[in-house]
Amino acid sequence: MAPKHHPTPLSGGDRKALGKELGKARAMTTILAEQSAAARAKGEALIEQADRLLCESWNERMWANGEPIDPSPAIDQAINGGYPWLEIQCSRCKTRRDVDLAVLPHASTTAVHDLAGRLRCNKCAKAGRRPVATLLQLVRRPRPAPSET
Repeated sequence: MAPKHHPTPLSGGDRKALGKELGKARAMTTILAEQSAAARAKGEALIEQADRLLCESWNERMWANGEPIDPSPAIDQAINGGYPWLEIQCSRCKTRRDVDLAVLPHASTTAVHDLAGRLRCNKCAKAGRRPVATLLQLVRRPRPAPSET
């Protein structure tokens, strides 16, 4: 965008007044930009907190009811709320594993409970079976891998 042109007034007093007004306008842009950045940061922090609380609420309802609860947070909300991992369990062999939600191909509005039909057990797939996984909870970080000794 091209800068706005202000024709310079002919009289000295008008030139001085225009210079003052342009200085005030330039100072005001800086102040407004700082206020905008502060409000945006505060809003993003509130959205992140709301997403975290939504994930915690869903985890509590999952624990209490034991089945995928609708409505659940969207995958992007879970990631934004600090819960980027989904703990699942195979319905056949009862093997638990953590799924990284960030690497799953998904639309931004895909709900976590919609993943129940898409996730499968890798261990059973090698044996030629494809049982559906059971969703357990959203977690902040994956469980440590079991040590093989």
